[in-house]
Amino acid sequence: MNIMDFNVKKLAADAGTFLSRAVQFTEEKLGQAEKTELDAHLENLLSKAECTKIWTEKIMKQTEVLLQPNPNARIEEFVYEKLDRKAPSRINNPELLGQYMIDAGTEFGPGTAYGNALIKCGETQKRIGTADRELIQTSALNFLTPLRNFIEGDYKTIAKERKLLQNKRLDLDAAKTRLKKAKAAETRASSEQELRITQSEFDRQAEITRLLLEGISSTHAHHLRCLNDFVEAQMTYYAQCYQYMLDLQKQLGRCFPSNYSNNNQTSVAPAPSASSNVIGSSALTSTSGLVITSPSNLIDLKECSGSRKARVLYDYDAANSSELSLLADEVITVFSVVGMDSDWLMGERGNQKGRVPITYLELLN
Repeated sequence: MNIMDFNVKKLAADAGTFLSRAVQFTEEKLGQAEKTELDAHLENLLSKAECTKIWTEKIMKQTEVLLQPNPNARIEEFVYEKLDRKAPSRINNPELLGQYMIDAGTEFGPGTAYGNALIKCGETQKRIGTADRELIQTSALNFLTPLRNFIEGDYKTIAKERKLLQNKRLDLDAAKTRLKKAKAAETRASSEQELRITQSEFDRQAEITRLLLEGISSTHAHHLRCLNDFVEAQMTYYAQCYQYMLDLQKQLGRCFPSNYSNNNQTSVAPAPSASSNVIGSSALTSTSGLVITSPSNLIDLKECSGSRKARVLYDYDAANSSELSLLADEVITVFSVVGMDSDWLMGERGNQKGRVPITYLELLN
C-alpha cells in the first residue's frame, strides 16, 4: 500500500466517523436517540471551568479599560503584543497635563504667584503620571498576564479535551445504537466489540478531562494571589497620589493661602499634621478627610471687635517677614485691621506680631 492509498483510506475513515457523529448528534437533538450523560461530579467541574473562563475574561477586559481608558491605545498595544514587539513609550494624561502646567508657569514667570503655583502643580501631576505608569506595569505583570495565560493556555487545553470527550461520547452512543439495530450474529458480535472499544476510549477521555478540570481549584488559588498583588499595587498608587497631593496642598497653603477661599469664604485647609490631635468644634470634616472651616466662624473672626483668642488648627510657615509662623494647637490673639485682605487677620503671640491666614484658626469663645 502506497502513501496515497493510505491517505485516501484515512480520509474515508475520518469522513465516516464525522458522519456517524453528525447523525448521532442530530438524532439526540430531535429526541430520536439516547444520550449518555456525564456523571454529576464531571458536570459540576465543567460548569465551574466555564464560569471561571467567562468571569476571568470580563475581569481581565475591564481591568485593561481601568488601566488604559483610551481604546485606541489598547488596540495599539494589542497589535504590538501580537507582533511580539514592544509598544512605543507614550506620555500619559497626568504627565501631559503636568508638562503643560510647567510650561505655562515658566511662561508666566516662576517669580509670580500663579506661575510658581502652576509649576508646583505640574511637577506633582508628573509624579502622579509616573506612579500611574508603575501601576500599569505592575498590574499587567502580576495580574493581567496570569489571567491571560489561563484563558490562552490552560482553558484552551481544557476546551480541547472537552471537545474530544464530546466526540468520544457521540462515538459511544452511535455504537450503542448500531448494537441495538444489529440482528445477525456476526454483525452483533462486531457491534459489541466496537462498543467495548468506544466505552474504553470514552472512560479514558473522561478521566483525562476530569483531572484537568480539577486543576481549576488551583487556578482560583493562583488568581487569588494575583488579585492580592493587584490590590497592593493599587494601594501603593493611591497612597503615592495622596501623599503627592497632600504635599502640594501644604506648599500652596504656605505660599498662597488666599487662593483657598471662594466667594462664600469657605476654605479647604490642608490636612492636619501628625501633632494635631484636636479639631475645633467649628471645623467640619469632609468625606475626603480634609477639614473645612465653617463660614460662621470666618464671619465671626472678621467681624469681631477688638482682639479675640484663637486656636491654631495647623502648622503654618510664614512666607515673609509680614506674616507670623504658627504651631498647631497653640492659642494666639487675633484682631482685624481695616483694609486687610479678607482671608487674613493680624495675629499676636507675646512680642511677635504678623498676618495669619484665617483658615488656619478656630475662634475661641
